[in-house]
Amino acid sequence: MRQLDRITTDPAMMGGKPCIRGQRVTVGMLIGLVASGKTTPQILALYPYLEAEDITQALRYAAWRAEEIELPLAAA
Repeated sequence: MRQLDRITTDPAMMGGKPCIRGQRVTVGMLIGLVASGKTTPQILALYPYLEAEDITQALRYAAWRAEEIELPLAAA
């Protein structure tokens, strides 16, 4: 998905959780900061190596995952 080009996954990093640009910053951590009321400028001050687009894409990724539908597999 082109609009999520900053979200990476690597089984050898952070247990395979989605991360930002191969760094040890997970999408879940960023979403948690936003959910706790932190603003983009506050997050960028805490993590100066991040960019505003990283936060935007983390939110897009979370929204996309929330819309996924899990279908049960039929028993064989």
